[in-house]
Amino acid sequence: MKIKVCGMKHPTNMQDVAFLKPNYLGFIFFEQSPRFMKETLSRDNLKNIPSEIKKIGVFVNHSEEEIAERLVAYQLDGIQLHGDESPEFCRKFYGSGLEVIKVFRVGDDFDFSVLKKYISVVDYFLFDTKGKNYGGNGVAFDWEILKKYPYSVPFFLSGGIQPNDGSIIKKLKLPQLYAIDINSGFEEEPGLKNIPLLHQFLKEL
Repeated sequence: MKIKVCGMKHPTNMQDVAFLKPNYLGFIFFEQSPRFMKETLSRDNLKNIPSEIKKIGVFVNHSEEEIAERLVAYQLDGIQLHGDESPEFCRKFYGSGLEVIKVFRVGDDFDFSVLKKYISVVDYFLFDTKGKNYGGNGVAFDWEILKKYPYSVPFFLSGGIQPNDGSIIKKLKLPQLYAIDINSGFEEEPGLKNIPLLHQFLKEL
């Protein structure tokens, strides 16, 4: 099981999280997010992350030019498209050596058929909880819904995951579940991760 710790914001805290060796670190470039990283993390900060940890930039309806500039400036390994990006937009980045993750917000009535047109232009899907915000709503959806997932594209599970959810996640029988994306449930404040909680969760998984 791969682990992505998203919403990194503070340099020292980021280094402490990196010491735990998650597979991915996520950096939010959406200015309306309380975890917007550009005010506190420099390009040099990200360059110091060990190469085996992949750096993912989180974007919400940014332009192709904005994403391309940040990919180069921050030496990102992939992008997470958290807005209303079309398959055609995803295709602009897919196959370029980057990992392309497309996010979908899931509610009780989620229609998996909307994913079909994205299958050939993304590396992964990410399922988050449907809410008023594009992300960071801090609540979980019913993970049993994912048993209806009909495609072979692997996916990340996100949305309100808490430190005590490790045993539940391990029991999920979801063949395409590739990674767990954790964020607000492991924070002392937006963007500041609780290292002991993260360490215990990673150890359990």
